[in-house]
Amino acid sequence: TQAMCTSFKKELLEGVHNFKNSGGSTFKLALFTSSATLGASTTAYATTNEVSSSGTNYTAGGNSLTRVDPSTSGTTALTDFADLTFSTATITANGALIYNSSASDKAVIVLAFGGDKTSTAGDFTIQFPTADASNAIIRIA
Repeated sequence: TQAMCTSFKKELLEGVHNFKNSGGSTFKLALFTSSATLGASTTAYATTNEVSSSGTNYTAGGNSLTRVDPSTSGTTALTDFADLTFSTATITANGALIYNSSASDKAVIVLAFGGDKTSTAGDFTIQFPTADASNAIIRIA
């Protein structure tokens, strides 16, 4: 189920996650099959039901994300990530987990794709929404 992880909300208040581009935390995105049970209660990255890394051009743990520096728009604080492509990959994924690999792999956001998405020896791209107050992947209003 798509959700901002509840533990992440608490960890923001504790100063665990740093989204600054320079000197900030390292965030990664891992892909998961339809058998994964990820949601708001997910607290950390785990390999259970992660997309196979055997002969697929996908590496367990996923890839690092490029952050968009936090900003504000009106009364909303926001941050986002650049689109992420797994190149020449053979993947079937139903969702993803964004997690902080700098902080014991703590979970940030679960993404649900609304069904299986597949690439066969091609690019598998995660397109993030526009980094604005209405659409950014992480918004605090």
